Amino acid sequence: MGTHKILVIDDTTVVRVKVREMLPQGNFQVLEARDGLEGLNFIRQEKLSLILLDFVLPKVSGWEVFQEIQSQPDFKKIPLIIMSGRKKEVMEKIPEPFEYFEFLGKPFDQKQLIDAIKSAMTKAKKPRQEPAELLAVSARNTRITATSSENGVSTADIQILNQKIASIQTEIDSLNKQLAQVVTFIQQKIK
Repeated sequence: MGTHKILVIDDTTVVRVKVREMLPQGNFQVLEARDGLEGLNFIRQEKLSLILLDFVLPKVSGWEVFQEIQSQPDFKKIPLIIMSGRKKEVMEKIPEPFEYFEFLGKPFDQKQLIDAIKSAMTKAKKPRQEPAELLAVSARNTRITATSSENGVSTADIQILNQKIASIQTEIDSLNKQLAQVVTFIQQKIK
């Protein structure tokens, strides 16, 4: 058994096996979790060197696992790779640039996996601001944006509106796709 433990949290067996096979031979052990709840149990019980986390999971979502990792000082020091075939979904919850973890789009090859691991290791070493420091910076930025607004609209308000617009656009795109599928289905039935 290796001394370094790598946790792969993915509900798809093929992805878990693929990751294990792509990893170079080394001094580590690969642990596998089929859902977010099982993944959280491993995170709490094991001393991990790396976490690969699928964003869409049963029982406890990848987003909820991510939030738990970020809320615990010991957990957020662990290099993290979020895997997903739907980057847009990840970005709705966590806007780019991804500062403290690496994103790996599915499907991926061995080189992309190794590059993501190296990047995640580097990002995990970056110093983070403590919550009190973040609140102070946030309060300072809020005062700055509030005072530097034009026509009574602050930069923060504009950012919130832009996020809402992006969310609405995503929903519109999804509805358009569904409508196209319905039209195609109806056309096939008419023939």
